[in-house]
Amino acid sequence: MNLLLSLIIALIIVLHIYFIWLEMFAWTTHGKKAFKGFPDDLFEKTKAMAANQGLYNGFLVAGLVWSFLIDDIQWSENIAIFFLACIAVAGIYGAMTVQRSIFYIQGLPAIIAILLLLTN
Repeated sequence: MNLLLSLIIALIIVLHIYFIWLEMFAWTTHGKKAFKGFPDDLFEKTKAMAANQGLYNGFLVAGLVWSFLIDDIQWSENIAIFFLACIAVAGIYGAMTVQRSIFYIQGLPAIIAILLLLTN
C-alpha cells in the first residue's frame, strides 16, 4: 500500500474509533451534538442500540487494522477492500435513512480508499 492510501485508511480508522466512543460511551451527551435532528428524549431510550452500533464500528476498525498487519500485499488489499466496502455501504445507507452528512463523513472516504486500492 502506498503512503497516501495508508494515511486515508488510518484516518478512517481514527474516525471509526471516534464513532465507537460516541455510540458506546457518549451517546446521551455528545451524541446529542452530533445528531441534532434526533429528538432529545430518544437518546436515553436508544442508548443500548447505539452501543451495539459502536461495537460494529469496532469490528470495522479491527478489520482495517488487521489489513495493515498482513504481510502478503494481495491479501492485505483484499481485506482492506472488504472492510472499506462495509463502511461505504453503511455510509450510503446512513445517508439515506438517518442523515445525509453520514455519506460525506463515513461513506465517501471509504469509497475514495477503495478506488485508490483498485487503481493501485
